[in-house]
Amino acid sequence: MVNTSLDPQPPLTGKSRRSSRRRLLTGSGFLIVLFLGAVALLVTVPRMLGPSEKPASLAVASLPFWNLSAGQTVLAANRGTFNEVSPWIYGITNNGQIVSQAPPGRAAEVTAGMAQLRTLGIPLVPSIANRTNGLWAYEPVANMLHNPAAMTRHINDIVALVQRERYDGIDIDYEDLPATDRKMFTTFVTRLADALHEKDKILTIAVFAKTTDAGEDGRNAGQDYAAIGAAADEVRVMAYDYNWSESQPGPVAPLPWVRDVLTYAKSQIPAEKIVLGVAVSGYDWVDGGQGEVVTWIQCFGRTRAFNATSQYDRLSQSPHFKYTDAQGHQHEVWYENAESTATKLEAAKAAGIRGVFLWMISSEDDRTWATLHHILPVPAPEGSSR
Repeated sequence: MVNTSLDPQPPLTGKSRRSSRRRLLTGSGFLIVLFLGAVALLVTVPRMLGPSEKPASLAVASLPFWNLSAGQTVLAANRGTFNEVSPWIYGITNNGQIVSQAPPGRAAEVTAGMAQLRTLGIPLVPSIANRTNGLWAYEPVANMLHNPAAMTRHINDIVALVQRERYDGIDIDYEDLPATDRKMFTTFVTRLADALHEKDKILTIAVFAKTTDAGEDGRNAGQDYAAIGAAADEVRVMAYDYNWSESQPGPVAPLPWVRDVLTYAKSQIPAEKIVLGVAVSGYDWVDGGQGEVVTWIQCFGRTRAFNATSQYDRLSQSPHFKYTDAQGHQHEVWYENAESTATKLEAAKAAGIRGVFLWMISSEDDRTWATLHHILPVPAPEGSSR
């Protein structure tokens, strides 16, 4: 693959950055054998709103700003595998202004990457996150949610951005909202959806993975699955970071948990709106402490460099390995490869949901794309951004 390392300061492997579930995988109910050749049919359903041409299934490529060029290369080499792309490029300031996440020195790189993406003819639905100057922040969203004039201004600014740049819609990734913001966030999502739909544009919302309404903490309760599902065109469930950089070592997205997340999501959100988030990277924990984000290509390189043997955990359906570095530090790595990704894709297919989004494209197992195309084939896009 083209890019063998992550950006020096990425926002960790998943947009969620933390696990929303700390329960250990125990119980006989989880001992389920997954057959990769399962023939469960993916329910064919249109979008509720949005463009007049509605593909039967959805595969979204999520490309953060530091991987736009490498990600575009992947998409170009695998035409027909994705039918929507979400460049993760926008942030917001404390006064609600929409800005680029990229530092000034990389502005030209982002502009060129976006121009390249447009040449592929894949619908563009960029992401706005409450991350500015390299940091996640709650205040920009809080200032907007609790000030009616600021909310109206922010909605108008988003719609204007989508129209000006001829995007097909927008993806909102506002994280770390407390439970007390639940009602106001629903109001924002509903109003924004109405405003975008008036312009024949779509709204997608990224949500934390959870298996109950309350989830594991207030951030989970702050997102009303049912209300968000009623308003948005896609609800992107970030089903990864079960274990993350600051947790104990373990699988990033254990399959039994992913299935539980899907079951709960389907109880609250129309299946035709659910888009399962599938991470294609992992973490390398050193001496049982802090974990470092690693790509598949980095994992491959470390098994070779340190003569480590990758194992495959059948319960979680995840690859992992251990090694000792040159300084004598003990490392434990859990990551994703084509086989583990296939299990999540099969789970999405069996659940009959809208589709999947893959986070983040670049330096993943290069067998992943043939696997995705085989399990969840998508119709060829009929046009680029309007």
